[in-house]
Amino acid sequence: MHIAEQIKPFVWVEHDSGSTSVILNVGTYKADVFQTRADEGFEGNGYDWGSLASVYLQEQLPHLVDIVRFDPEGSMFCAYSGDREALQRFAIGFKEACEDDAVIRDLFSRAELD
Repeated sequence: MHIAEQIKPFVWVEHDSGSTSVILNVGTYKADVFQTRADEGFEGNGYDWGSLASVYLQEQLPHLVDIVRFDPEGSMFCAYSGDREALQRFAIGFKEACEDDAVIRDLFSRAELD
C-alpha cells in the first residue's frame, strides 16, 4: 500500500527540494478527541494537532525528535523532514495512533496548549 493511502486523511507531499511533508486540513478528523478538552482551550486547530503530534513523537519515536519538525497553522497541521523515511515512520505510526481511540486519548491527555 502506498504511503498516501496508509495515512489518509493526512496528505503526503513531496517537494522539489527533496524534502517531504505531511499535512492535514483540520476541523473534522478526530474532532471528538479535541472536544474532550475544549474547556481548557483546545479547538482541534493546527496548533493543537502539533501539540498532540509532539507528544506522540517524544514518547513513541524519541530518536526522530530532531529529524521530524512541525509547522502548524490555524487551519492546517504540517510535519516535515528532509529525511523521507523518518517522516514516513512518523506519519504511519501517528495515523495508527489516531485510529486507536484509547491510544490517541491517552497521548492527548499530555498535550499542552500552544
